[in-house]
Order: sequence, then C-alpha cells, then structure tokens
Amino acid sequence: MADHVQSLAQLENLCKQLYETTDTTTRLQAEKALVEFTNSPDCLSKCQLLLERGSSSYSQLLAATCLTKLVSRTNNPLPLEQRIDIRNYVLNYLATRPKLATFVTQALIQLYARITKLGWFDCQKDDYVFRNAITDVTRFLQDSVEYCIIGVTILSQLTNEINQADTTHPLTKHRKIASSFRDSSLFDIFTLSCNLLKQASGKNLNLNDESQHGLLMQLLKLTHNCLNFDFIGTSTDESSDDLCTVQIPTSWRSAVLSCLVQIASVRRSLFNNAERAKFLSHLVDGVKRILENPQSLSDPNNYHEFCRLLARLKSNYQLGELVKVENYPDVIRLIANFTVTSLQHWEFAPNSVHYLLSLWQRLAASVPYVKATEPHMLETYTPEVTKAYITSRLESVHIILRDGLEDPLEDTGLVQQQLDQLSTIGRCEYEKTCALLVQLFDQSAQSYQELLQSASASPMDIAVQEGRLTWLVYIIGAVIGGRVSFASTDEQDAMDGELVCRVLQLMNLTDSRLAQAGNEKLELAMLSFFEQFRKIYIGDQVQKSSKLYRRLSEVLGLNDETMVLSVFIGKVKSALECPRIPRAWVWASVALEPSSEDYLKDNFSSQPNHHQLEVLGSFSVRKLVKLSAVQFMLNNHTSEHFSFLGINNQSNLTDMRCRTTFYTALGRLLMVDLGEDEDQYEQFMLPLTAAFEAVAQMFSTNSFNEQEAKRTLVGLVRDLRGIAFAFNAKTSFMMLFEWIYPSYMPILQRAIELWYHDPACTTPVLKLMAELVHNRSQRLQFDVSSPNGILLFRETSKMITMYGNRILTLGEVPKDQVYALKLKGISICFSMLKAALSGSYVNFGVFRLYGDDALENALQTFIKLLLSIPHSDLLDYPKLSQSYYSLLEVLTQDHMNFIASLEPHVIMYILSSISEGLTALDTMVCTGCCSCLDHIVTYLFKQLSRSTKKRTTPLNRESDCFLHIMQQHPAMIQQMLSTVLNIIIFEDCRNQWSMSRPLLGLILLNEKQYFSDLRNSIVNSQPPEKQQAMHLCFENLMEGIERNLLTKNRDRFTQNLSAFRREVNDSMKNSTYGVNSNDMMS
Repeated sequence: MADHVQSLAQLENLCKQLYETTDTTTRLQAEKALVEFTNSPDCLSKCQLLLERGSSSYSQLLAATCLTKLVSRTNNPLPLEQRIDIRNYVLNYLATRPKLATFVTQALIQLYARITKLGWFDCQKDDYVFRNAITDVTRFLQDSVEYCIIGVTILSQLTNEINQADTTHPLTKHRKIASSFRDSSLFDIFTLSCNLLKQASGKNLNLNDESQHGLLMQLLKLTHNCLNFDFIGTSTDESSDDLCTVQIPTSWRSAVLSCLVQIASVRRSLFNNAERAKFLSHLVDGVKRILENPQSLSDPNNYHEFCRLLARLKSNYQLGELVKVENYPDVIRLIANFTVTSLQHWEFAPNSVHYLLSLWQRLAASVPYVKATEPHMLETYTPEVTKAYITSRLESVHIILRDGLEDPLEDTGLVQQQLDQLSTIGRCEYEKTCALLVQLFDQSAQSYQELLQSASASPMDIAVQEGRLTWLVYIIGAVIGGRVSFASTDEQDAMDGELVCRVLQLMNLTDSRLAQAGNEKLELAMLSFFEQFRKIYIGDQVQKSSKLYRRLSEVLGLNDETMVLSVFIGKVKSALECPRIPRAWVWASVALEPSSEDYLKDNFSSQPNHHQLEVLGSFSVRKLVKLSAVQFMLNNHTSEHFSFLGINNQSNLTDMRCRTTFYTALGRLLMVDLGEDEDQYEQFMLPLTAAFEAVAQMFSTNSFNEQEAKRTLVGLVRDLRGIAFAFNAKTSFMMLFEWIYPSYMPILQRAIELWYHDPACTTPVLKLMAELVHNRSQRLQFDVSSPNGILLFRETSKMITMYGNRILTLGEVPKDQVYALKLKGISICFSMLKAALSGSYVNFGVFRLYGDDALENALQTFIKLLLSIPHSDLLDYPKLSQSYYSLLEVLTQDHMNFIASLEPHVIMYILSSISEGLTALDTMVCTGCCSCLDHIVTYLFKQLSRSTKKRTTPLNRESDCFLHIMQQHPAMIQQMLSTVLNIIIFEDCRNQWSMSRPLLGLILLNEKQYFSDLRNSIVNSQPPEKQQAMHLCFENLMEGIERNLLTKNRDRFTQNLSAFRREVNDSMKNSTYGVNSNDMMS
C-alpha cells in the first residue's frame, strides 16, 4: 500500500511539473517520465488509482488520457470484459463527480466515445454491448442542468467520434461502424436533441445563467454534429463546403431541422416542389430577420457562419425559386446592403468575403437563364456590389502601406479566387462596370504620371498609386476574362477595347522605368491581364473584325493579334531582363510557355497559381517564332542579357526553378523550325555547352569554388530538364541525347557522388535523369544496331546505385526533415527506375545473359531504399507513394522472377505495403495496388498449377522458394482477400473493375477453406431473414466461373461481381448489419 501511495505521489508531482512549471528542462523530463508510465505494464491499475485517489485535476487528466491510449491500441488490445468495466466505471465516475474540471470531464467523455466506437461490433451473449448510448445517458438527462450537460456532451462527442476516421484503424472499419451507427442510433440521438431543444425553447431560459447557457450550447452542438454526419461516406472537405449538400435520409423527413448553415444544404430531393418552396420561404424569412437585427453579426464567428449561410442559399436553390419568395425584394436589398458594407470593411473577417462573392457570382451567372416573371432586381444591386469591391480594394492600399499591414496582393491564390468570382459579377450590367473602371483608372493613371514627373513626389504617394493601378489591372483582366460567361455584344467588345488600351498605355509607362524602379506586383498584374486577354481575344475562333481590335488600331496602331502578341512578348522579355523583380522571372517564363499546365502542376506547385499564366496558346507558336523578341531570346539566352541565368550568390538554389520553365518554352519555340538542322541545334546549345565545360574544368582540379560549381551545375541541369521536356519528338530528342551522352554524363554522376547529402543539388540532377529516360511520345527509339538503350540504362543504374548507397549513410534524420533530405530523392529514383523499366527501349534479358549487373544493381538498390522507409511514410507522402506503387506495378508485371527471389522478410514487407495501399484514399495508389496484387496472385496461381502437374522440367528455384514462403505465411494473402471483399461490399468502391481482377485469383487460392469460412461469416452476420438472400448472392458470384485465370473467365467474374455488389447493397439497405470483426476488420 505504501508503494502505491508513494507511486501516486510521484505521478501527481510529475503532472504538476508538466502542466504548471515554466522551466523547459523540468517539463521535458516530466513528459519523458509520463510517456514511460503510459507504456508500463501496470498503467491500467495505476490509472484507476489516480482517478480514485488523485488530488489534482491534472492527475485525473493523465489517467483519462492514458486509458484512451490503452483502449485505442491495435496491437495487444484489452479484453472485452475489461473494456466493459472501464466504460461502466467512467459513467459512474461522471455521475458521482459532477464538479470535475472541464478538461477532465471532456477527457473522460472522449474515453467513453472511443471505447464505444471501437467496440461497436463486439458481442457478449448475442448482445452488442456498446450500442446502448441513449440508455447510458438517460440518468444524466433526468437530473439537474449540470448532469444534463454531461449527458448531451456524451452524445455529441460520440457522434463526432464515430464520424471521424483515424489513421490507426482501417478506413473500411470506420465506414462500417459509421454506417451501422447511422442506421441504428443516429436518428434516435437527433430526435432526442430536437425534443430537448423544443423543451428548452418552451421555457424562459436565463442565458446569463452559465449552466443554462452551457446546456443550450451543447444541444446546438449535438444537433449540428448529427446534421454534419457523413451520411454516405463521401468525407466532404470543409474547404469546398459551398458545394456540399447534407444527404439526410428520407426517413428523417418529419424531424425539425435546427442548425441554419446545415439546413440550407439539405438536399433538394428531400421535398416535393410545394414543400421546397415553403421550406425556402421560411429560410429566407429567417435570413431577413437576421439582417434587420444584425447586432449579433459583430462577432467574427457569427458573421462567418452567416456568410456561409448566404452562399448556400444560391448553391442549393435556383434564382427562379428565390424570386418567387414573398419577401424577395426586401431580402435581396438587405443582402446587397450587407455585402456592400462587408466589402467596405475589408479588414474585418477577410476570409468570409469569399462566401459573399460566391453568392453574387452564382446569382449573376443565373440571370440569362431565369424564366420567372417576377423581377430579380440584380440589374440594380449587382453594380453596387461590383463598385463596393473595386473601390474598397483601392481605398485599402493607402491604409495598408501607412500602417504596415499584410498586403492581400501577396496572397495571389486568394486574389485570383476573388477575381474569378468578380469576373462574372462584373459582366452583369457591364456598361456600368466598364464606366467605373475607366473613371478610376484614368484618375489613378493621371495622378501616377504627375507624381513621376514631379521632383518632390514622395515614395509613399507613388507606392499608393502603383498599388491602386495593380488592383485595377488585375480587375480589368478579370472582367475581360468573364466575357466567356455571357453572350457578348459588339458594344461590349468596344468597351473591352477601351480598357485594354489603357492597360497597354500604362505598360509603356512602367517599362520605361522598369530597370530603375520596377514594381513587382504591378508586373505580375500585367502578366495576369495578358493571360485573360489571350484566352478571349487571341486565337482562331476570334473574329478579326472584333471592335476591340478596331479600337486598338485607332489608339495604339495594333491592327491584329500578331501585333498584340509582339507587344506581349516584348513585355515578357523586359520582365525577364529586369534584375529588380526576381519573382516575375517565374511568371514571365510561364507566360512564354505555350501549353505547360500539366507540367507546371507536377513540378512547380509551390508557386501559387502561376500555372494559370499561359499567355500563348499552342496555335500561336508559329506566329511567335517570327517575332524579333522571340528570335532574340533564342539566340541570346545568356546571363549577359537575362540576369536570372547567371550565378547569384545571394539567392537560394531553389530559386532557379524558373529556369526550367523558361527553357521548356524556348525548347518548344526552337522545335518549330528545327527539323533535322543539327547546326541550328548546336548553336542554340552553345551557352549550355560552355557551362558544362566550366563545371568539368572545376571537377578536374583538386580544389575549386564549391558554391560556384553548385550554382553553375544546378542552373545547367534545370535548363536541360526544360529542354528535355520540350523535345518530345524523336529527331530533336536524339540530338539532345547524343549531345549529353557520353560526354557530359560523368559530370552528373560526379555531382551525385560529391553532394548526395544536399537535396538542393541532387534533386535537379535526379529529375533531369528521370526526364532523360522517360520515353514520352515514343521519342526514345534507337536504331536496331544501336546499343544506346542499354547504355542509357547503365547510366541510370549507376546513378540510382550511387545515390541510393550514399543516401543510406545519412543515418538518423529528424522527422520534419526526412522528406526533404531523404524521401524526396528516393521518390525521384523510384520514378526514374519505373520510367526506364517501362520505356520499351531496352531488352532486359540481355543483362543476365551477358553477365551485366546493371539491372541487378538497380533492383537491389531499390530494395535497400525501400526497406529504409517505414510503412507509414509510404502512404503519408503522396509523391513517394505514387512513385513507389507505380514502380512496384512494373516490377510485378515484368520482373516477377526478381520479386520471387527476394528474402522472405522483403516479400512480406512488399505484400504488407500492398495490403495497406488497398485502403488508401488516393484512388491511383489503390488501383496500382490492385494491379500489383493481380500480377502476384496470377504468378502464384500459375506456379501452383504447374507444381501439381507432372512435368519433365521442375520449377525454378525462385518460384519454388516463393511458393514455400506463401505457404508458410497464408495469413497475408487471406487478409488481402478479406480487405478487397470488404471494400467491394461495404465501401463506395470507385475502382470496382480494378478490385475485381485480383479478387478472382485470391478466391481460387483460398477457395477450399478461408473463402468458405469468410463467406459463412458474412452470411451469418446478417439478420436471419436476410441470410438466405446473402447466401444466394455468393452463389451467383461464382456461377459459371471456372478454376483458371484466363481472360474470358476473368471478364465473366467481373460481370458477376457487378451484379453481386448491386444485390448485396439492395439486400442490406434496410437492415442493420455487422460482420464479425475478427474476420473482416483484423
């Protein structure tokens, strides 16, 4: 007993040190000791003692947290009886101690919710012992307000817990629990919540009373959690909530809906037309009352939720329905006034503006389609909203500069999002929008010009006018781009011409002072404007008689799109030449890129939105090449003319990424007239040849300037990768290949050898090599007498082996740096090896035939790298998981003999990774795992079939060993059979065809025992009246299926599986089902 008392005292002291001390060292020591306590064998008993005898709230919190971890662990779980005891103990503890600290009560409720969720399918004497939540809380609800709050909080936390997936348990298990909870308990909880709210509303509540206010808040939270439940397993992303709908089951029709934001999202099909109109009328009337008494909207949270409610009015209802609401004229007036006021107060809750603009964007877009006779009045209010947005942005510039506030223009993603919405709003009553923009632009441009001519002008005044002009250029580009949303007239094209003329005149002014005092944000706005103009007014579909071009001809002498293109390219060239605005290099490079969206998404996602700046469509490339500015860039792409191509010791190596984009554009422009002209190609490559020779010269000496060598090499390989990406034709790519191999390949290998630990150097080199071995558009086609395919793979193998062996010597890498320092390079190596193995330009059989170890070295390095990666990391990092599973798919398809020859622990690692990938959220990963599994199962089935036949030639050693390993570890294949079948039956299976391919092989391999037991388990888990139907479903699944994996048989099974899934879903629709968790969820 004395030991227990002493131990408890020590634990309480550690808790006090953890939560109260200000000394960092003491707190870290306490944390370490408490972590050891949670992993100790006697943790459970000591937690109970802490709850019983602990004198501090912190010790009670520790006990509750430790118990939650114990019941959540997947390995060595607690026995059922013990979990029941803990559940009952927690309920009694809460019932006898209503005055616990809030955070202790919350932790204990979380413990109850976790036990209930994880034990949802656990039975004791044919009774689901963890499904009596409402019964458990009844005694709380019948007591005082304090107890009632505890009861409601238990139900609220339980609903939220079951709705949320966690990473420690399979997603399939989560969905199965959530579906069963939805069907058996959720509606009862929701009804109880509504009834309690009714009772509360019928009483004179004193909201100044803390306990009564707390009860009402918890009831509202419970109701919200019920409506926020993921009814159909779509896992809606909150960031896209303006498009989501609440999929309330039809059986909930009679319930009273109480949470406003969720109410507005109720699916339309829940009502008939008359009911929907009545429901919408009540909803709009409630919005009207809030707008007439907006005092509570001064709270930012209330304001944000109300903006979301307004946005959902239009996302779920048509304008024709809204105008028929009785109070529509008053409501649209109030909403317009509210929006205008909100936009004018731009510094208050800026993240809520998106929802208001979304509402008006949808309203404006609906104007051409509304058929109702009632007036929509948008022609009156939409211009007010447009004016409020434009003027508020301009007025904010001075305040932001004066007070040093964060500039919204820095967040290009947010700006682009708002401009996309404004592009539609502004085109409604476009005459008014255009007149306002012309007026404001002329005022700012005149003031700006006067300031530039004045010797006494202050830099602040100039910066203010530049900021205002930046916003105006962005907005003009947006409204021109919005032309695509509306049927345009000649008069509107003429208005566009007025706006375009002004922007181009401003551009002439800013270009004249670019070298001395260029404004980066204004330059980016110009490039954004060019993008919008290009989409609308440059292309074969544009009428050359457009009034826009007439206006451009009258004012600026630009008669056609070729002359406009010349102006655009001149602007791009000047931006690239300017050393003062480094961020514009990237944007200007992209502006040159003819059609690079996919490439940029893959390779430059960290640069916000610049993949949208495709100023030139691919159809314009032939016109571009003839322009003098383009010819200048093709002939003078050196640091002398473009400073970003030089060595800048002040910038990071990662800042050179824009060079890849730049050279991709130049490469595509070069290809237009290149043909087979090797002299022209060599002339173009002269600057890069000089750079390679410079690096080679450095490497040849014992001592050299490492920083200079790094910067030269990184810039060079980024340039080459851009060219390699652009050269997607055989003729041009062969010129590049013969230029780089064999002369310069040793330099790349040497760089990897020297700087393997520096990802800023290795990543560009590895990506270049991955691009060189990628047989895009069949560009890697060597002559039949050429050994170049084999030689290229040798270089690939050498680089993978060198990098892999050296990166493994790094040792322990901090978790927050492991991707950047290690996993990213490994991922690129996987992609490189996959591209080489699947390129169809190498016969890999010759390597073993002639004793060449290049293939073996590459594959063995892959295995070593793979084993250095924890399973969790394979799925935690999307790019790594995609490259790994893509490579594994190729290996299982074409190199299964290598997989079969691996050590047992390696094979089990690979199979385990496939098993985990089957339940991945990324459909591409899941589909790849299905393909890998199909290849493995097919190989295994064929080898088993051969082993049972009398043959003169025995199985090879690899096949024999692989069969032996699989026979020694049948659980892995059985587990994957269970997983695949579970996904098909219980999940929203989006790749059913892919799932069906390995499933037949899995069934045939386990047909005699495991599949039969699994089938019986599923059938027996159904209610008695459904068991016969489920048994028939399985019988129909295998009807007409032969015991082979021929294509015809597989196709028949796939058809049967589709019918099986439909029949099973129909059978289970109206039943609450549960499958034995040991079979289906282990």
